[in-house]
Amino acid sequence: MKKIVYIAGPLFSQAELDFNENVDTRLRECGYDTFLPQRDGKKLSDLIVAGISKEEAVKTIFEIDLQQIHKSDILLLIIDGRVPDEGACVELGIAYALNKECIGLKTDSRSLMDNLDNPLILGAIKGKIATSIDELCTCFN
Repeated sequence: MKKIVYIAGPLFSQAELDFNENVDTRLRECGYDTFLPQRDGKKLSDLIVAGISKEEAVKTIFEIDLQQIHKSDILLLIIDGRVPDEGACVELGIAYALNKECIGLKTDSRSLMDNLDNPLILGAIKGKIATSIDELCTCFN
């Protein structure tokens, strides 16, 4: 049975969306199933345009993502950027609390503190950080 990787990262620019798709493609090539929120989840703007209230739209997205984290075996946190995406950090915390394997992907040299990332993030991923998309498949157990 294939392991499922939940891909947690920013979803706000075309560059981020394209990067997430490249990560997803590579993981699938390595034999994993994936949950990619931008493809497999719901978009807040789409739900609101469909006439769903903001409160109900937020609840819907949260519940779908929570269910998918529960179903996943591994959470991959994309750490690129000046700071990691807030929503992805929440997803990481949930996955960690559920004893899921958590791994980081950081292709970006920027860091918050003297070449270190946030200690809570580093603790949750237990130091497992891939530095390229190609390195990803060697990081998973």
